[in-house]
Amino acid sequence: MPRSAKPASHHIAVLVYDGLCMFEFACAAEVFGLPRPEVGEGWYRFSTVSMDGRAVATQYGGSLAPTGGLATLARADTILIPGWAGPDVPVPPALVRALQRAHQRGARLLSICSGVFVLAATGLLDGRRATTHWRYAAQLSARHSRVRVDADVLYVDEGRILTSAGSAAGLDLCLHLVRRDHGGAIANQVARRLVIPPHRDGGQAQYVERPVAPAAGKGLAALLDQVQRSLDQPHSIASLAVAAHLSERTLIRHFKAATGQAPGQWLLAQRLQAARELLEQSALPIDAIAERCGFGSAITLRHHFRARFRTSPGEYRRRFAAAQAGHPSATLSPAARASSGRAGPL
Repeated sequence: MPRSAKPASHHIAVLVYDGLCMFEFACAAEVFGLPRPEVGEGWYRFSTVSMDGRAVATQYGGSLAPTGGLATLARADTILIPGWAGPDVPVPPALVRALQRAHQRGARLLSICSGVFVLAATGLLDGRRATTHWRYAAQLSARHSRVRVDADVLYVDEGRILTSAGSAAGLDLCLHLVRRDHGGAIANQVARRLVIPPHRDGGQAQYVERPVAPAAGKGLAALLDQVQRSLDQPHSIASLAVAAHLSERTLIRHFKAATGQAPGQWLLAQRLQAARELLEQSALPIDAIAERCGFGSAITLRHHFRARFRTSPGEYRRRFAAAQAGHPSATLSPAARASSGRAGPL
């Protein structure tokens, strides 16, 4: 590409329909539809698509005029289904065919919440893992038995087909896609403008059974912040319990209630997150990243990294090197900043 040529914008087309789920649509519009001058050239090109190109009635009695009809899907790089009018509402055959053709030519397909019923109707989810809001999981399994439904996660990335649970999990999926396309630093910038946490791993639980008592919640929040600032230190159940002034059994109970994870699972996720950002945004050797993130050795880091992300740290760094180029305003998250220097003990 000539130096003077502008990078092509990735075209994201969002389906709108009568009964449009406005929160799910807003997730997509907020992340992909707003201009982001701080990112530079090459941000997404956003369009809305209805079955016939006409305005649709939204969930709350309003109306929305799309920018095009189904023919637009033939030119989209990514197609997003923000919910659906209902699990019992049939998916029009013309939409099924348009999505099948788009996927065949290489387009990515995403769904938020009940939008998974549209993707399932195409047959493209057969044999694949997918998720939706936990309220719809049983219906999805019953109607599409070949889909491997996982109702315990926020989102599932199957390469060119991605699905998410309901409501705020749609934001997590959208930010995950930004991370895939532009790297973690840009995803963090978008998250900051949204005033939400920069990343929630897709495997995190959709909901927790019971809230933490206010006093325990405040103490645990301080503990989590301290651990994130000292990932290079050895942390055990015993040491965490002492720092939180709780018994080990009480700590584990509060931890699962607050995060949906056991302490060890949560700590591993934080270390992998910090390692991933350092791989994206620093030139530190793999050994140094492993030490600063608390893995102890590059071998241990590679083992956990491949198990979680299905790639090696070195390949991950190569993949995102180009994405980070040209974004001097990108910054590390607090956890990665702490890991990039000497962290104090807990």
